[in-house]
Amino acid sequence: MTKSKKNSSPARAKSPPIDVAKAQQVIFQPNPGPQTDFLAAPEQEVLYGGAAGGGKSFAMVADPVRYVNNPASNMLLVRRSTEELRELISVSKQLYPQAIPEARFLERDKTWVFPSGATLWMSYLDRDDDVSRYQGQAFNWIGFDELTQWQTPFAWNYMRSRLRTARNTGLSLYQRATTNPGGVGHHWVKKTFVDPAVPGEAFWATDPTTGEVITFPKGHSREGEPLFKRKFIPATLFDNPYLADDGMYEANLLSMPEHQRRQLLEGDWSINEGAAFPEFNVNTHVIEPFEIPHSWTKFRAADYGYGSYTGVLWFAVSPSEQIIIYRELYCSKVTAADLAGLVLEAEAGDKIRYGVLDSSLWHNRGDTGPSLAEQMIIRGCRWRPSDRSRGSRVAGKNELHRRLQIEEFTGEPGLVIFNNCRNLISQLPSIPLDRNNPEDVDTNAEDHLYDALRYGIMTRPRSNLFDFDPNATRTGFQASDPVFGY
Repeated sequence: MTKSKKNSSPARAKSPPIDVAKAQQVIFQPNPGPQTDFLAAPEQEVLYGGAAGGGKSFAMVADPVRYVNNPASNMLLVRRSTEELRELISVSKQLYPQAIPEARFLERDKTWVFPSGATLWMSYLDRDDDVSRYQGQAFNWIGFDELTQWQTPFAWNYMRSRLRTARNTGLSLYQRATTNPGGVGHHWVKKTFVDPAVPGEAFWATDPTTGEVITFPKGHSREGEPLFKRKFIPATLFDNPYLADDGMYEANLLSMPEHQRRQLLEGDWSINEGAAFPEFNVNTHVIEPFEIPHSWTKFRAADYGYGSYTGVLWFAVSPSEQIIIYRELYCSKVTAADLAGLVLEAEAGDKIRYGVLDSSLWHNRGDTGPSLAEQMIIRGCRWRPSDRSRGSRVAGKNELHRRLQIEEFTGEPGLVIFNNCRNLISQLPSIPLDRNNPEDVDTNAEDHLYDALRYGIMTRPRSNLFDFDPNATRTGFQASDPVFGY
């Protein structure tokens, strides 16, 4: 179906301008905080979401009103299916005529036409090939309601190509989305909007796969410059007093199973259905960095990959035996020799007691020279091999479950992570269980930092309050071995 052309009659073009602020107040009276921030956000791509009941859909209907006085404004608001779209259209029919009495809804085209000639098309985008409905179209504003209902980022990324407008229209280009945590698209939405920066802070758009800022390509007149900014604005039930005040909706959410409660009431993006470590909670296990005393035991662990990724984690052990992960290194296409340099540079000034590394790196490739592990050790980056047995994988997973629990006497978890370790914080709650073996994680998932974490916590880390005897506690490791260097 081809979208109908705008109504551009002279009579409507001469209509007095709409009081945008007043119209938005009729549709949606924003409370101070995230609701107001969403309507005022200048970034090109903004996700407004989190807990249920935060007023997200009303905010999405209100946001396009800011452009209704511009006759060049052509906007699009989509839901995943036609059934879900009907609900959104019903809401708009209740609100737009109150705010803008002269606004008309064209039933056949599912399009609002405003007095200036500005339009808002309300449509659906179910399958990836539905994007063909929008080929040749140009929009200055595109909204996705309930973004995590899209399984992949294909539709979101493709519709960015529909963002354009003629010169001298006074219009900026915006993509907006609302959602709750969970759903089939939870992971890609989280990596795109939630993981790259602190909620509420603008950041340059990054590649969700690599985490690198997306820039203009080589040879472009703006080569190396970042493309555009994004922002994630979290909202909770308590940002919407119309639902929160009587406590009834909150009571309904509190009655739900834990993972759903944490997603819908707390807006917790760290929990995902089917995750291997559902007990992981950002509010409990992620902390602000602090200066670690020199007397505390420090060590590191790594999982190496050249074609995929290398993950290195640095650990400290407090006097209460709590493990603190205080630094991470996550990179790809780095040789073992270069990794040694990166590791030593990162930990300069630290007193690292030992390092544990994927044991497969001690294998010689065709006896053509030193192994990858030896290449690093030769350069002064010392390691000993991890235990990679099948039983070790299961034991390591169980040990992490134990460490994530709250200790009865201290009231604290056995493991915490500095909030600057953003890749680990992103990956850990998203690792799924192995469908064929629930005692292990799915090894096809992004698990490089998880493996490094597992190697580290299985070394029986102890604080300096205890004697440290690697010969007695770790088989296969001799303190006098000149290759390992310990």
